[in-house]
Amino acid sequence: MRIAAGLILAGAVSLCASGAAWSQTPAPKGPATPQAAATPAPAAARPAKPPCANPDAIGIARVVEIDTTGGPGFGFEHFKQLDFLRDKEVVLTFDDGPWPVNTPSVLKTLAEECTTGIFFPIGKHATYFPEILKQVAAAGHSIGSHTWSHANLNNKKLTEDQRKEEIEKGFSAVKWALGGTTFAPFFRFPALQHPPEMVTYLGTRNVAIFSCDLDSFDFKASKPQTVIDSVMKKLDKLGKGIVLMHDFQKHTAEALPELLHKLKAGGYKVVAMRAKDPVQTLAQYDDQIIKDAKLPTVSSRPVSSVVQTISE
Repeated sequence: MRIAAGLILAGAVSLCASGAAWSQTPAPKGPATPQAAATPAPAAARPAKPPCANPDAIGIARVVEIDTTGGPGFGFEHFKQLDFLRDKEVVLTFDDGPWPVNTPSVLKTLAEECTTGIFFPIGKHATYFPEILKQVAAAGHSIGSHTWSHANLNNKKLTEDQRKEEIEKGFSAVKWALGGTTFAPFFRFPALQHPPEMVTYLGTRNVAIFSCDLDSFDFKASKPQTVIDSVMKKLDKLGKGIVLMHDFQKHTAEALPELLHKLKAGGYKVVAMRAKDPVQTLAQYDDQIIKDAKLPTVSSRPVSSVVQTISE
């Protein structure tokens, strides 16, 4: 089978397959207050980046723009064609959010280090915590999608239509949560299980697919130091790479400050990946997300997003 953009699929099961831990944490009972559907406005010019207040920050060494036409694939665990990272360059990626406490903690660390990442939220989580996902967008990080419910799309019990729904509903949920803010046509398969038919489908949708070069295996970690040691050992062996982590995981949030310090000390530099064009969601799935969202009787927004002291 011809894979989109001429990419070669290196195997369905990967050493980076790390999504299984998501299902171990119970989800909240319902979504946050739904918002009115909004048509994304054209992407505005990015504001000038303020100078970094931390002289020891790892920062951003390089920004690359990705033309997602045809569905290019990134991450050598599955896609071998696009070797764009230079020696000692890394891309930081975070799956399974947004999630209370952990995602804000990751955002705080990245801001303090004047650096950036790519976030692959689960659609359901985006509807639970839209305000947190808005914080990710406001901080200037790239946002893609990680399906609607974190379903393994290699599951033979799923029909092709159900697989497509997982993909498309995930994107529509992110759009809903962001209130129409544009985001990237970037996608990562749960557990990095890549059904060839869905790889080809994403190519027709002009969505870039992300595997990884190395997995932190943070979902297996019992303490933050384990995450740090895992990433640094693998990076020192490979010399560069797309790093898979989870902002859903407590130990990752706790490990990130020291991990970024070690990356800087080791001479590693962070590359930011931006999309040339925003994702185009499909109207039928946008409508489904709006229809499925149920109004709670009491707002579930945190106090800080409702009440703010403006003078004292």
